[in-house]
Parts: sequence; C-alpha cells; structure tokens
Amino acid sequence: MLAMVGLATLATVIASQALISGAYSVTKQVMQLGYLPRLRVQHTSAEESGQIYLPFVNWGLFVCIVLAVGMFKTSSNLAAAYGIAVTLVMLITTVMTFFVIRYHWGYPLWLCVGATSLFFLIDLAFFSSNLLKLTEGGWFPLVIGGLVFLLMSTWHEGRRLLNQSIRNHALDLRDFLDSVFSCPPVRAQGTAVFLSAQPGTVPNALLHNLKHNKVLHERNLFVTVRNHELPWVEREQRLQVEALGHDCWKVVVNFGFMDDTDLPSALAQLGEQGVVLDPMMTSYFLSRDIVVPTMGSGMPQWREKLFAQMHHNASSAAEFLQLPNNAIVELGSKIEI
Repeated sequence: MLAMVGLATLATVIASQALISGAYSVTKQVMQLGYLPRLRVQHTSAEESGQIYLPFVNWGLFVCIVLAVGMFKTSSNLAAAYGIAVTLVMLITTVMTFFVIRYHWGYPLWLCVGATSLFFLIDLAFFSSNLLKLTEGGWFPLVIGGLVFLLMSTWHEGRRLLNQSIRNHALDLRDFLDSVFSCPPVRAQGTAVFLSAQPGTVPNALLHNLKHNKVLHERNLFVTVRNHELPWVEREQRLQVEALGHDCWKVVVNFGFMDDTDLPSALAQLGEQGVVLDPMMTSYFLSRDIVVPTMGSGMPQWREKLFAQMHHNASSAAEFLQLPNNAIVELGSKIEI
C-alpha cells in the first residue's frame, strides 16, 4: 500500500510539472500568434529561452485547481470531468491529425479519411458516452474551455478591429516625412525607434512627439513587429529594411512563435547594414493606446468592453519586447473600435 501511495505521488508530481511547463509554453505561443493579450513572461535561464515562468498562468491554474477540489471534494467525483476532458482531447487530436496529413503533408483524401476515420469513430463513441455524465461534473472542463475560447476569440477579433481602425485613420509614412522635411524640425542627437502596428503608416507616438516636443532625432527607425505561424524565423529573414531618406528607415522584425522576442537584440543586426545603434543614445517611443468601445458594426458592445479591459490589463509592449527601462517614452492616444 505504501509503495502504491509513493508511486502515485511521484506520478502526480511528474504530471503536474509537465502540465505547468506545457501551460507556460503554449500560452507564450498563443500570445505571439495574436490570440491572447501580452502577459508578463519571466525567463528563468540565461541559456535556454524556453525556460519561462508566467505568473498569471501559474495563479490561474492554482485557482482552477482549488475550485475543482472545493466543488468535487473527492477524486471519484472528478471522474466525469476527467473523462470528458480526456475524450474530447482525443477527438480534437484525431481531427487535427486529419488536417495535418491532408493539407500540410499533402496525402490523398481517401488515404487521410481511411487513416483517421476509425480513430474518429472510436473517440466519438467514448466522448458521446461520457456526455451522459455531463450534469455530474462533466460540465466543468467544458465551461473552462468555453471561457478560454471566448477570451481568445474576443482578443483576436478585437485586435482585428483595432488594427482596422488604425489603418482607416493612419497617414502614409513617406508622404508625411516628405511634408515634414520640406520645413525640417530641430534634429536631436541619437536614434529614435518608433513602434508601429502597421508598416508604412505614421505611428501615433511620432505625431505626439512632433506636436509636443517639436523635435526629430538624427536617425529614426519605424519598426513593426510581426509574429508568424512558424516556430522559428531564420536570422537572415529576421529583418526587412527599407531606407526612407533623411536618415529614416522602415524596419519589419519577424519572429516565430518559439522565438525570444528580444527587439534590441534583433535591431542590433542593423549594424550589418551600416545602421549602428548605440544603446546609450537610442530611445524607444511607444503609443499607449486606450480602446474606446462604440456602437457600430463590430463586436457586440459587451465583447468590446471585455476587449477594452483585456487591452488595458495587458502587460506593456516594452516588457514583452524586452526594451531597456531607461530608454522608453510612452505617449497615449484613444482609439475607437
């Protein structure tokens, strides 16, 4: 008996560590794919970029476990919830397998259907039988999954509406620079890095900086960060640089969802193209957008309010992109969606 208790304890520890590490890794990837707001990511190793800690995810798991233990009280009462969760994962995995071998590997349709249909029917039978326990606790994983899906879909759609609003009111960067340099402002020493959601458009931070400070730096980089549905982006494809004249450059920085989003390190590659950044003379200008929900053709207003709250509580872009704290200038603006 004691040996079985010890073995069960070891298995629980191993499974919990796998769950926690997997939750951190998946959450970071989902953030970079644009389905969750930025969360604070702490790197726990200087050698391995994959060793991370997300406080929000850690405490979220803790709250869910406490709720589960408090509501179900015994492991036998959790059987229905566990059964639905496991069989639904099996069913989703089979469906995803079909799409991978059909559309990614390019195998014939008949072969893909034949290879997955048997497993699909078995998984569907298991899942259907577990639905009989829906009212006895099976609802718990479905409710959690539904809430997570609601948050992810709201964030993704809200970001689309936000970017659309920015594009509708944005100025063309080349035309704007031509008008600015027709009567050049005072040029301050150093380099300014302006982050822009859309390449080729004028960042709000630049407009506010010119309006309030009436200066422009000697060198200006207009940087857009793009996250791709690829694990890693090759170093040679990390940067896309276009000269705009007047010591101004448009830069697109590409990251995969497994890449470490260290923007200063990525921009250091500009030195190979003759644009050397001195960390002590470089300032990062960010626009701190405040989302204003409005009545219109977007999401229902309650979802727009939910997105606005998520956007407000998201960690700053400076922290997510690992910008130096002593070189950040944030300028606020309001955007209606």
